[in-house]
Amino acid sequence: MQYEGVLQKMQTEIGQPIQYYLVFSSDFLNVNQVLNKSLTLTFIKHQCLNCSNDRPIYRQGFCKNCFFEIPSAGDWIMRPELSTAHLDKEDRDLAYEKKVQLQPHIVYLANSSNVKVGVTRKTQVPTRWIDQGAHKAIEIVEVPNRYLAGITEVALKDFVADKTNWRKMLTNEATDENLIEWRNKLKTHIPEEAASYFIEDNAETQLNFPVLQYPEKVKSLNLEKTQTYTGILKGIKGQYLIFKDNTVFNIRSNEGLYIRLEVNQ
Repeated sequence: MQYEGVLQKMQTEIGQPIQYYLVFSSDFLNVNQVLNKSLTLTFIKHQCLNCSNDRPIYRQGFCKNCFFEIPSAGDWIMRPELSTAHLDKEDRDLAYEKKVQLQPHIVYLANSSNVKVGVTRKTQVPTRWIDQGAHKAIEIVEVPNRYLAGITEVALKDFVADKTNWRKMLTNEATDENLIEWRNKLKTHIPEEAASYFIEDNAETQLNFPVLQYPEKVKSLNLEKTQTYTGILKGIKGQYLIFKDNTVFNIRSNEGLYIRLEVNQ
C-alpha cells in the first residue's frame, strides 16, 4: 500500500486504545492498522498548508510569508493571554479572531511527563490531551473566551509546568499524579476574573495509547535531512510515530511536508 500527500496532524478518535488517522487529499490511513508493519517515509517537497506553494516550512506547517500574515498564526495562538477580540481589537483579522477567541475555553491539567497546565477550546477536548500524549487530564476552569483562559494559565505557571517533556512522554516515564488534588491545590491561585468559572466536581479522564513497545532512548527523525526512512512501527503517542529502532517522528512538527508513505509487505 502506498499513500502520498501533505502531512497534517493526525486526526484522532477516543477509544481503547485511541484511534489515529493520517488524512491525505484523496485517501486516509488508520495508523493503528499498520502497527508492527514496516513503513517507508520519503520526503518529496514542501507544501505550505495555507498557500500550497513549495516553500520551506517556517512554523506550524506554514511558509514564512504566510506565518507572519494569516490570522490563524497570530501570537495569541501560542500565547492566549494576548487575545484581544473581547476588547474588539484586531490583531490580523477581527472576524476570524472573534470566531476563535470568543467561545468557551478550558484550562486543564494534564500528565504526560509531568503535571502541566494548558489551554484549549472546549471543542478540542479531549483531542488536545491526546495530541500532547497525556495519559490522564482534568478540566479545572471553563471560561467564555480565550483571554480569560490565557491569564489563568499564566497565573498557574508559577506553580506547575506549562511544557511537556516530550522525551519522557515517549519513553513513558511519567509519574502517577492525582490531578484532582492538584486542581484543588491550585484553586486559590486562579485570577479573580476567572475564579467564578472554577470546576468543582469532575473526574480525571484516562487515555490509552496504541503503543506495543516504548523506546528506551528516543532518536528524532529529520525527514528533510534523511530524505527517506524505513522502520517497523511500534506505537503512536501524542502526535508521534514510534519505531522499533527507537526512532520517533513528530507528525505535528512536520506539517507542510509532502511525503510518500509505503506500507511494506
